[in-house]
Amino acid sequence: MQVVIKGKNIEVTEALRDHARQKVSKIEKLDLGFKEIEVKLIVEKNPSIQINQIAELTLYGNGRILRATERDRDMYVAIDKAVSKLARQIKKYHGKQINRTQAQESALRTQFIATPPSEGMPVIVKEKSIDLKPMTAEEAALQMEMLGHDFFVFVNADTDNTNVVYRRKDGDFGLIDTSR
Repeated sequence: MQVVIKGKNIEVTEALRDHARQKVSKIEKLDLGFKEIEVKLIVEKNPSIQINQIAELTLYGNGRILRATERDRDMYVAIDKAVSKLARQIKKYHGKQINRTQAQESALRTQFIATPPSEGMPVIVKEKSIDLKPMTAEEAALQMEMLGHDFFVFVNADTDNTNVVYRRKDGDFGLIDTSR
C-alpha cells in the first residue's frame, strides 16, 4: 500500500513522518485490498481555535474510500486518534462485506419469492425479533456498550414507553422516547 503524507500550514518533520508511517502500518497489516492511504496533517492558523492540529486519513482502493478526521492540541495524538477511528471503520466495513455475502448465500438457499424492489430502493435482507425488557436508560446504554452496538431498543421502566438509546458522533449517548 502506498502511503502519501502531506502537510498544510505545517512543516512535516521526519519524526512526524515516521510516527505517521508507524501508525499507518497497523492499517496496512489488515490488507483488505486498499491501494493508497493519504495522510493530511493540517494546522489551523486561526488563533481562536484551541484544538488546531488536524490529522485526516483517507484510504483509497477499487472505488472504495474511507476517511477519518481527528483534532487535538498535539499532532501526534491527532494521528493516533485518526488511525484508531479508521481501523474501526475498516472493521465495520469488512463486517458489512461479510454480512452482505452471507445474506446473499442465505437468500439463495431459501425458497422465498419477493417482488422485485424499485430502482434505487433499499432491500431488507435480515429481520430480527427481540424481547423488550423494562430497564432504565443507563442500563440500556450499558447493555449497548457490552453488545458493541450503535443503538439499543428497550422499554423504559419509568415511563413504560419504547425507547432507543444510541451513540452520537461526538461519543456521547442520545435517547429517543416514543409516545404511544
